[in-house]
Amino acid sequence: MEVGLLRVVGAATAVYGVAVAAVPDVLARPSGLVDARGRTAVATRTSLRPVGWRDAVGGLAMVLAPEGPALRTAACLRIAADFGDAALLSLTLPGRERRRKAAAVSVGWGALSVLGLLASGGRGEGPKKGRRAGRW
Repeated sequence: MEVGLLRVVGAATAVYGVAVAAVPDVLARPSGLVDARGRTAVATRTSLRPVGWRDAVGGLAMVLAPEGPALRTAACLRIAADFGDAALLSLTLPGRERRRKAAAVSVGWGALSVLGLLASGGRGEGPKKGRRAGRW
């Protein structure tokens, strides 16, 4: 596990989540969830705030979780959220190009967390006695 990478991904996710929770337009505009004048409907803003909060809390968990099972769990939740976003947004956002971009961004962030889980952290982490290599 590359703890440093997971912490950076978590911090970036937390900052982005706080931004979306505070100003949902941060997510609404690039996602095409605005009207012809570039305004985000109240219902859309209301719906996006919890998504931002989810990202803020999940990212913070990756930053603060102790190294080991807690950090792996936080990273797995982050991966599930990112890959879930990719699947759902690629099917539901308006416009093919927006769907592709949203999926690519979501898969990219999820992949960084996967990489962080699978990489060797250089701290002597290897298979522990009695444990199989590659086990999370």
